[in-house]
Amino acid sequence: MNTGKVTLVGAGPGDPEMLTLKALKAIHQATVLLVDDLVSDEVVAHAPKGARVVYVGKRGGCRSTPQAFIEKLMILAAREGENVVRLKGGDPFIFGRGGEELEHLRAAGIEVEVVNGITSGLAAVTSLGVPLTHREHAQGVIFLTGHAQKGAEPPDWKAIAAIARDARLTLVIYMGVSSAERIQRDLLSGLPAATPVAVVQKASLPQQRHAVTTLGELAATIARDGLASPSVIVVGDVVRGVAAAAAQGKLRAA
Repeated sequence: MNTGKVTLVGAGPGDPEMLTLKALKAIHQATVLLVDDLVSDEVVAHAPKGARVVYVGKRGGCRSTPQAFIEKLMILAAREGENVVRLKGGDPFIFGRGGEELEHLRAAGIEVEVVNGITSGLAAVTSLGVPLTHREHAQGVIFLTGHAQKGAEPPDWKAIAAIARDARLTLVIYMGVSSAERIQRDLLSGLPAATPVAVVQKASLPQQRHAVTTLGELAATIARDGLASPSVIVVGDVVRGVAAAAAQGKLRAA
C-alpha cells in the first residue's frame, strides 16, 4: 500500500505575507488540502493546480464539520497515497485541535509533520504596536480559550485573575466574545476595573477592527462597537502602550 502523509500546517492569522517559508513549501507540495474557515483565500491560492481543496469549516457558534469526519478524511486520503495538508488558521497547536489530530493520525499509522504558524493572539497585539511581555509591565503571558468544550467546565477566571495580578501576566483570550460578560465579572474579582484591555477582530486582515477599553467596560465596549468572532481579547498593562501610541498619532484609530 502506497501510504501518503499528513502535514498539519499553521496558516497564520490571515495575512498571506505572514506564512512561513516552510508552510508555503508544504502547501505547494499538497495534493489534498483540508482547509479551515479562518484560512484566507489568499493563502489557499498558493495550492498547486490540480490539488483537491476541501473546506472543513470549524467556527464557534456556527455549523461545523464534525472533528471525527475531518480525521477520517485525512486518514483515508493518506492511505490512498495523497500528500495531505491540513491547513489551519493560526498555529495547529494553539487551540487548533492539532494535538487531537496528531494522536488519531499516529494511532492509524499515518506519517505526520507539524508546521507552526503565527498565532492570532500574537499578531493581534503586534498590529497595535505593543508586545505580549515587557520587563516593566508583564513577566509572562497566558493563552486561554473562552469557549469550553461541550460538557466541560469553563476556565476558573477568578483563579486566573489572582495569578495574573500576582505574577504580572498578560492574558490572551481566544473565542471569548460570546462569554465576555462572565469573563469580565470573574476577572474583576482579582483585577482592577481600570486594567487595560484590547479587543482585536480579524487580526492582520484588511478588515481588522479593534477597541481599547478597560476590564470594567469590556462587555459594554464589545456590544457598543459590534465586535464579533473571530476576535482576541488581551488583558494587561502592556495594552497601555496602545493608548499612548494613539495619543501620539502613531496608531490609526479603529
